[in-house]
Amino acid sequence: MTSPKIEIKCVQSKADRKAFVKVLWKIFKGDPKWIPPLIMERMDAIDENKNPYFQHAQVQFWIAYKDDEPVGRISAQIDELVEKHHGIKTGHYGFFDCINDQDVANALFDTAFSWLKKNGMVEVIGPFSLSINEETGMLVEGFDTYPHLLMGHAIPYYQDLVANYGLKKVKDTWAYTMDISSEFLPPVMQKLVDRAVDRGQVVFRPINMDKYEEELKLILDIFNDAWIDNWKFIPFTQAELDHTVKEMKLIIREDFTYIAEIDGVPQAMMVTLPNINEIIRDLDGKVFPFGFLKLLWRLKIKPSFKTVRVPLMGVRKEYQNSRLSVIMSFGLFEACRKSAAKVGCNEAELSWVLEENTRLSKLLETIGCVKYKTYRLFHKEL
Repeated sequence: MTSPKIEIKCVQSKADRKAFVKVLWKIFKGDPKWIPPLIMERMDAIDENKNPYFQHAQVQFWIAYKDDEPVGRISAQIDELVEKHHGIKTGHYGFFDCINDQDVANALFDTAFSWLKKNGMVEVIGPFSLSINEETGMLVEGFDTYPHLLMGHAIPYYQDLVANYGLKKVKDTWAYTMDISSEFLPPVMQKLVDRAVDRGQVVFRPINMDKYEEELKLILDIFNDAWIDNWKFIPFTQAELDHTVKEMKLIIREDFTYIAEIDGVPQAMMVTLPNINEIIRDLDGKVFPFGFLKLLWRLKIKPSFKTVRVPLMGVRKEYQNSRLSVIMSFGLFEACRKSAAKVGCNEAELSWVLEENTRLSKLLETIGCVKYKTYRLFHKEL
C-alpha cells in the first residue's frame, strides 16, 4: 500500500498567500468556536510590501500538501531586533496550523527549523505570528470560548503534535475575562482614585480624535517604555508605530481609550477595542461585496458588539513601583469600563499577561477578573 505523499511548498505569490490563509478553513471546519479571519487583512499582514515588520525581519511561509490537498502551514522568522535587544540568535516560528497528523506536523517543523538553522539561528521560540507584539502563543486552555480580536485559536491535538516533535514549554501567557456591566472597584480603591483626582494628582482623559495620530503615537510610546523590561519584549519601530496608528483608526474609539496624566505629563494609558471577532463571525472572511458595509454598520453606525478587549495598558517605568501606579491603573480600568458599559458592552478580555507578572495578575484579580485562556510558547535548540 502506498503512503500518502506529503509535500511542503514555499509561499511565493499572492495566490500562495491566499492559499496560506485559506488552509484554516479546512483545518477548523466543524469547530464551533473558530471565527474565520478577514482574508484580505490576513493577506496584508503577511505581505512584505505592506507590513513594516519585514523591514527588520526575514520570513518564510510554507503550506503542507497531502495527496495534493492543503493540510497545514507554518512560518519561520529571523528578526534582527531580537539579537539586537536580547543578544541571542533566536529564530521564531508562527502560523502553525495542521490536521491531526504527526507526519505532516513533523514535515512542517523540519522545513521551518532547517531554514532557521541554515541561516545561523541556534534556537527557536514560538509561535509568534509574526512578532511578540502580534498573536503570541498557542492556545492550550480555553477551547470552549471564542477568541477575541487579535488572539489565536487552536485545536487540543495541536499540543500533542508540538510535544511529540520535541518542543518544550518556555512560557505561558494568560487571558482574563470580566463582567463590566457594573462597578467593580473595591470601595477603598475607588476612594483613593477619587482623592487623587480631587487633589489634582492625576488626571484621566479620553484621547482627542482631532489629534489622533499624535495621541496614538503617544500611547505606543508609553507602551514601549512600560514593557521594555518584559520577557523577550521588542519595541515598536517608528515604521511599525506609523502603521499601527493607521491600522487602528477604523476600530479605535475616543471614549474607550484613556490616558492618565501627572502634572500634565502622560504617564499611563489603556486602550479598549471593540471585539471585531464578535461582528465578523458570519462574514466567512469576505470583505467584498458586502462584508465591509456590514462591518462598518455593526461597528460604527449601529454598534452591535457586546464584548471588548484590552490589548494595551501600561505605566511608564518611572512610576511602576509607586502608589500612583496603582491609582492610575485602577482609574484607567474604571474609566474604560464605564464607557464600554454605557454603550451596552457587558464583557471584557484583558490579554495577554505573562505568567510571572504577578503584580498585574493580582491587580486584575482584585477587580474580579478571571483567568480563562492560556496561550503557550515553546522552545527547541537547533
